[in-house]
Amino acid sequence: MGLFELSAAELLRRAADRQVLVPAFNVAHLPMVEPIIATVAELKTYALVEVARPDVEKFGARSFAAVAEEYQRLADRGVTRLHLDHVPVIDEDGQEVDWRRLVGEALELGYDSVMIDGSRLPLEANIAATRAVAEMAHPLGRPVEAELGAVLGHEAGPLPPYEELFASGKGFTDPTQARRFVEESGCDWLSVAVGNIHGAISAAGRDQAKVQARLNLEHLRLLRAATGVPMVLHGGSGIQAEYLRAATSEGIAKINVGTEIRQAYERTLAETDDVARAQAAVADSMRSLIVETYRMEGSAERLAE
Repeated sequence: MGLFELSAAELLRRAADRQVLVPAFNVAHLPMVEPIIATVAELKTYALVEVARPDVEKFGARSFAAVAEEYQRLADRGVTRLHLDHVPVIDEDGQEVDWRRLVGEALELGYDSVMIDGSRLPLEANIAATRAVAEMAHPLGRPVEAELGAVLGHEAGPLPPYEELFASGKGFTDPTQARRFVEESGCDWLSVAVGNIHGAISAAGRDQAKVQARLNLEHLRLLRAATGVPMVLHGGSGIQAEYLRAATSEGIAKINVGTEIRQAYERTLAETDDVARAQAAVADSMRSLIVETYRMEGSAERLAE
């Protein structure tokens, strides 16, 4: 397909330029790696296989090393790269995280791109942490994703009503700050908050259906003009399809998908106690998203042209 030699940075820049949405599928449980890779290969869809610290700490991904080993065993580099999702500086429980060690571990394991999440820090501290990760990753040719604003949902306790959040713009990424952040931090991709929310990871909320979120497209246009880098939507499960399609023309190049495929896996495993059936449920959920919701089947061929 012609994508084998391109770096993750080159691929996402190409996706942004061509308005091709790249899904990044979270590995909440280690057996999910296999259906994720097989399904995107079947549908000729370029995607990232990713794992976040909460997938390891709160679900069944085991470790960054375990995911990397499984990915490398199964990888189809014509349609995938391996991404380190959310490594927070301060986690959802308010605890400090040894983020330098975790990012360094992922880089040593061969992750193609990494994310540092300093969104719970003041602006200057977020810039400094992101710049430190860029200094670790860029000499190795690996791009860095960062987050500015508050993509809510991972915190303990219930969220305020969604309509209240959306109308108030609470946590939305500020365009003026975003311009400075990109210039000073050296990040390659920016995760933004424009109405998207994470799926709950608390024990009480992880099985609940997600809110059908919207996106403030005018705010997104301001961010695109301010930053000039590919932007990322976290909390992709549950965003209404028409907003996703419009967002692709406004600078969104990557969308993270976790809740929908994780719940498909967990629900089927609980009902059948059969890992193979749970893996098949992940594949079915992905096919529906890729073909019907995102309409990105064949995107690897578009990126290879």
